[in-house]
Amino acid sequence: MIAPLRTLALTCAVALALTACKKEEQQAPPPPEVGVIEAKPQTLPLQRELVGRLSPFRSADVRARVPGVLLKRVYQEGSDVKEGQVLFLIDPAPLRAALNASQAELASAQATAANAKAAANRARSLAPQAYVSKSDLDAAEATERTAAAAVQQAQASLASARINLGYAEVRSPISGRAGKQQVTEGALVGQGDVTLLTTVDQLDPLYVNFSMSVDELTQMRAAQAKGALALSGDGKSTVQVKLADGTVYDQPGTLDFSSTTVDPATGAVSLRAVLPNPQQILLPGAFVSFQATLGERNNAYLVPLQALQRDTTGGYVLVVGKDGKVARKNVKSEGQQGSNWLVSGGLDAGDQVIVAGVQKVKEGEPAKAAPWNPAAGNGNGQAPAGAAPAGAAPAAAAKPDAAAAPADAASATSDAAPAAEPNKQ
Repeated sequence: MIAPLRTLALTCAVALALTACKKEEQQAPPPPEVGVIEAKPQTLPLQRELVGRLSPFRSADVRARVPGVLLKRVYQEGSDVKEGQVLFLIDPAPLRAALNASQAELASAQATAANAKAAANRARSLAPQAYVSKSDLDAAEATERTAAAAVQQAQASLASARINLGYAEVRSPISGRAGKQQVTEGALVGQGDVTLLTTVDQLDPLYVNFSMSVDELTQMRAAQAKGALALSGDGKSTVQVKLADGTVYDQPGTLDFSSTTVDPATGAVSLRAVLPNPQQILLPGAFVSFQATLGERNNAYLVPLQALQRDTTGGYVLVVGKDGKVARKNVKSEGQQGSNWLVSGGLDAGDQVIVAGVQKVKEGEPAKAAPWNPAAGNGNGQAPAGAAPAGAAPAAAAKPDAAAAPADAASATSDAAPAAEPNKQ
């Protein structure tokens, strides 16, 4: 009777022990620790990485405006010239002869006008005594007026001849850098058409021509109307060009033109900026990449790159709420600034945005928030390899006991082995 009772008690004890072990196994693990930053609204520059093409500030074609034989090129190709500087010489002999002919025509017209005026004055003095008829007086006065008009016509022809003679010296219309000679000496120029001789480009400043999609430009203007976007402090948008070697050009440019129409072929709007080029490092025709500061974004947030996730619905971040649980927030980003995303919508001031440990948490589950330290470990806010994570001290303390257990078992086995050998025999 006693033996069954002992067996029953032993069975109950074993069952209680197994139940206690299961409860320990079913205990939930501690919430994962994540690195977070506090979302703080800021006024940040709205910047875009764009590509544009350089063009001269002014470009003038130097052409032969009168017919003649090109005698000489006066300037050096590729050199800087001043406005009004002589670049080419055209044979002036035919033009000078035309000027002399115009002068002779003017002298003849002036002599005819003087004779006509004298005849008209004589007729007007005799008319009161009826010594000349009314028709003769009218004819004399008409001849006088015609002679005066002929003088004016001859004067205009003389002025035109002087202008054409001046065109024999082809001058630069603007200051800038003169290009390659297009016509050699001895060629007949200006015969039937206006011959291109060379081109002069003004290289300081330069234009940066680029384009933006109409959707992006419309969104920017809508944000500006709502007060979410404002111009920079001086009221102008600026551009900062990057050179081919990766360095930043030391002269910032200023946006000065925005087209009012959309290119139907590309769906983009043309824009232009003025870029100083005092040392003439940049040359027209080259493509350049630049950072355009198009205004200031109000109530924006900077979020590290690794904190922003994307899926089929768009960009989102995970935050630790006031209840200690992870929540998702869909956000709207306005582009990258350095190692951060500029977020313009979806966040609230004070949100604890998860930066490190995003892969360890799930939406709706608890998480332990700690300030994110970019310098810790590998730069993602996690502890270095081999360091004990927070809350792991008890487990670390239990390791020596676990390690000692095999040693005790081994010693017990070694002690028991000799005693077992006589039995084997």
